[in-house]
Amino acid sequence: MSATVTRTQVAIVGAGPAGLVLAHLLGRAGIDCVVLEARSREYVEHRVRAGVLEHPTVELLCRAGVGERLTREGLRHRGISLRFDGADHHLDFLALAGRSITVYGQQEVVKDLIAARLSAGGEILFEVGDVRLAGLDGDEPEVAFTDATGAERILRAAMVAGCDGFHGVCRPAIPPGALSVFERDYPYAWLGILAEAAPVRQEVTYSSSDRGFALASMRSPTVTRLYLQVPPDEPLDAWPDGRIWEELNARMALDGGFSLNEGPIVERGVTGMRSFVVEPMRHGRLFLAGDAAHIVPPTGAKGMNLAVADVAVLAGALERFFTTGRTDLLDGYSDRCLRRVWRAEHFSWWMTAMLHVAPGTDPFERRLQRSQLRYVTSSVAAATSLAENYAGLPYDASF
Repeated sequence: MSATVTRTQVAIVGAGPAGLVLAHLLGRAGIDCVVLEARSREYVEHRVRAGVLEHPTVELLCRAGVGERLTREGLRHRGISLRFDGADHHLDFLALAGRSITVYGQQEVVKDLIAARLSAGGEILFEVGDVRLAGLDGDEPEVAFTDATGAERILRAAMVAGCDGFHGVCRPAIPPGALSVFERDYPYAWLGILAEAAPVRQEVTYSSSDRGFALASMRSPTVTRLYLQVPPDEPLDAWPDGRIWEELNARMALDGGFSLNEGPIVERGVTGMRSFVVEPMRHGRLFLAGDAAHIVPPTGAKGMNLAVADVAVLAGALERFFTTGRTDLLDGYSDRCLRRVWRAEHFSWWMTAMLHVAPGTDPFERRLQRSQLRYVTSSVAAATSLAENYAGLPYDASF
């Protein structure tokens, strides 16, 4: 069967935050684009992922006209707490860095972006399959795929944005040897749960204990998001509900007494932790963004925020190209993004190393970790550095 051929200015592979923010920004600039997504709309709108938005991410979404529900329903946090030695140490980001964070689930951001794109007449094709990229070094690359009906289609575009995540098809479409890969696997993972229970604290709490790391966050006033450090190969069936709550309370204990609000666990999973970066983030007319180009451990809450920062740069570069024909911003896309990526990689690695207990950690290393925690929570300079990085450095910052 012959394939139906259509044209657009930008083909976007992936309808996660990166692809959808890019499509929205391009649409507002009058640039035609089509988004291809392997999953259904129902799936991507309910896939629970990150929930902490940096200040620059919130600003961008609001400026782009998709922040109304975020502003109304998002939980604005002035800072976080670091818990160790049986005590809480609050870091006030607003006082330290003049910026705050907002807890608003990734799936909610995705819902807002899909609704805005479709209401503007934009095209998002869900449930596509067998996506293949060709002609990336030419003037009109092609993205071939089968649509939701099984029909063969070819999308020809001036540019392709690979926003399809770590396991997507875009990065592997780049010829071997064209990319340099930098990666590190960590000797621990996170057991994450979503529970129908009110959060005890109204801000994120990171806890470092000799039993391992724990984190208490929230998705709403009635839903709690909690994490436990576990081995990377930990089986889920080793953690019945009772053991989860017992271990969370033990790792988050306070000298004055503490207990979490318990409730039905509605979701659970084990997520490995790794750092991964490819350089450059471009090959020919294919531009990688988000998890397709880099992965960070979740400790620094950077994943979704890095993806949004990437496409904010890419949207401006594409607008310059389509309105003036100039390629300077496109040529500088990878270098500009990678400066932020490596800053986030370092911050996430640093937070992870400070808070987790690695296998074989000896008393000397534990005392170094405690020393670092005490310094961060007692030095204004050290606390400000953490606050600036966590709440999000400005998009025009020079690293």
